[in-house]
Amino acid sequence: MDKVMETASAAVADIGDGACLAVGGFGLSGVPNVLIEAVHRRGVTALSVVSNNCGAMDSGLATLLSAGRIARVTGSYIGANKEFARQYLAGELEVELIPQGTLAERLRAGGCGIPAFYTPAGVGTQVADGGLPWRYDGEGGVALASPPKEVRAFDGVEYVLERGIRTDFALVRAARG
Repeated sequence: MDKVMETASAAVADIGDGACLAVGGFGLSGVPNVLIEAVHRRGVTALSVVSNNCGAMDSGLATLLSAGRIARVTGSYIGANKEFARQYLAGELEVELIPQGTLAERLRAGGCGIPAFYTPAGVGTQVADGGLPWRYDGEGGVALASPPKEVRAFDGVEYVLERGIRTDFALVRAARG
């Protein structure tokens, strides 16, 4: 099967409203800006994105975020993105913050068909105990909090059960695929 597309618009043509996207990049490096711009031009909304962060200034996922196209972010870093913070605190955006290594492993596991795994990261914190604000109500209260996760001991060490992440599409920046 030939999966080579002639244009970025053709590459993202199947992405519709409510899709879940894994988006590569770290900070401002390796971000698939051309594909993100193509998604923006499509006008799709209510996207869930899984990425290290949600862009900075006017680049990367900040393009979709500032246009109000992202409904949920699963990531490990908020950074200095003021629009991200504004939408999150106003209750316009659902956010699941995950330790960086756990995020990478959840994506890897999902891609390999592994439904869940145990990790020591987050034991004894709200990551495991639940209660992290996923969505605010716009008035300073928590509208939706993270649920508690299973914690299990192996050889006397506690671990948190984390679920693999599967997305509908992945956007990566690459010279060759």
